[in-house]
Amino acid sequence: MRKIFLALSLISISSIATAQAQNYPSQPIKLIVPFAAGGPSDVLARGFAPKLGENLGQPIIIDNKPGAGANLAAEYVANSKPDGYTLFLMMVGTQAINETLYKKLNYNLIKDFAPVSLVASSSLLFVANPSAPFKTIPELITYTKSNPNKVSFASSGAGTPLHLGGELFNTQAGTNILHVPYKGAAPALTDVLGGQVETALVGTPAALPYVRSGKLVPLGITSLKRSSSAPEIPAISEYLPKFEVELVYAIVAPANTPKAVVDKLNAQLISVLNNPEIKGQINGKGFEVITSTPNQLSEYIKSEVAKWGPIVKKSGATAE
Repeated sequence: MRKIFLALSLISISSIATAQAQNYPSQPIKLIVPFAAGGPSDVLARGFAPKLGENLGQPIIIDNKPGAGANLAAEYVANSKPDGYTLFLMMVGTQAINETLYKKLNYNLIKDFAPVSLVASSSLLFVANPSAPFKTIPELITYTKSNPNKVSFASSGAGTPLHLGGELFNTQAGTNILHVPYKGAAPALTDVLGGQVETALVGTPAALPYVRSGKLVPLGITSLKRSSSAPEIPAISEYLPKFEVELVYAIVAPANTPKAVVDKLNAQLISVLNNPEIKGQINGKGFEVITSTPNQLSEYIKSEVAKWGPIVKKSGATAE
């Protein structure tokens, strides 16, 4: 009798989950963006959200919740009802870095989210002022080893991907390029353009106009392969085979969101991102559309936490 009861219970649970997916969504969906309106995350969200809402039959409402290095938004989503009506456009590297950077977080990146799919990536450019005595990655490595503590790189702040990307380069290249933190990417870029700092890691969309006007020298791009938007710029991995820093964006939901709902979101999101018009618009803004299964995203998040933890610790960066 107990076995029959358990079997009937499992059938009932399965039926409820199926019904949830069939009826989902029955109300608008909030997409939480962890940075201010107008920034890259916001631009990306607005590139696919309208079409996703159209396909699902309910509007996607973009809700910008900047603050605390994206932790404000992450905590909000982690504590939301797991019903598929609150989603998070996560910058995976940032959240993975925060797992070690912050002494205390009110959520766990691995346990408190249900992965849906990867969405897009964007690379960084390692750039130099034209007056610098190196024009390529090999020349930079040779020069810095011969002239220790004489070359610096600017970043948007301690503990950011732009900072830790530089530390990762130091680790893999065996160099000691000094870090100069700024309060944001814009002032960091300004000082490299002005020659106050020799180098910086900068978002590719922001750096390319200065590269093409000759105001910055492109040493290399941080994606594993050359970018289709700038194929003439070598990938740093051509010189350091394991080097890769990409800003990768993904959609996640609160943990315990029904699998049937996650699967429906995954299928519809992938359909939208593979729409030629949507894909072209997103790629044209400096992103590269990428998708995944929920399990693939889960494994990727774990790998990013493992990758960045030692780099954060070695850098000495901490945040409250």
